[in-house]
Amino acid sequence: MFADFKDLPSNSRIWIYQSNRKLSDEEVVMIANKTKEFLTQWTAHGSDLEAGFELKYNRFIVIGLNQTNASASGCSIDASVRFIQNLEQELGVDLLDKMNVTYYNGEFIAHKPLADFKKMAKNRSVSGNTIVFNNLVNTKEEYLEHWEVPAKDSWHSRFLA
Repeated sequence: MFADFKDLPSNSRIWIYQSNRKLSDEEVVMIANKTKEFLTQWTAHGSDLEAGFELKYNRFIVIGLNQTNASASGCSIDASVRFIQNLEQELGVDLLDKMNVTYYNGEFIAHKPLADFKKMAKNRSVSGNTIVFNNLVNTKEEYLEHWEVPAKDSWHSRFLA
């Protein structure tokens, strides 16, 4: 069952998929249509899942699931991953690689492999004050409050000099 993301409760489970490149406006519209279609029919053991999404900065797909009535099962999570894999193939982008870091470089959003980010931290090209996207948040509340944070306040801090 599709729900508006803003109407999902704060304890909703969150999955964040980051693209390795900025998506065009046309690609965002296509993703929005396909994601809404997928979430409309997403189920777990025959029960409808109340889920919504938002697309941020032409780069992130954020899916939220209200687990009050029904939680995602292994099969339903597998279905969502297959959905994201299909988007990857269709768009020629990487959405599932968690070994990449996305951060603000001035007013622009940059995307680097983790190894490059580590080198940049060592060379002080990024600092503890660099705003990073902490895609490890688990709930909508964490997403809203702790997704865009200084590197020193996230798991990225282990790489800072």
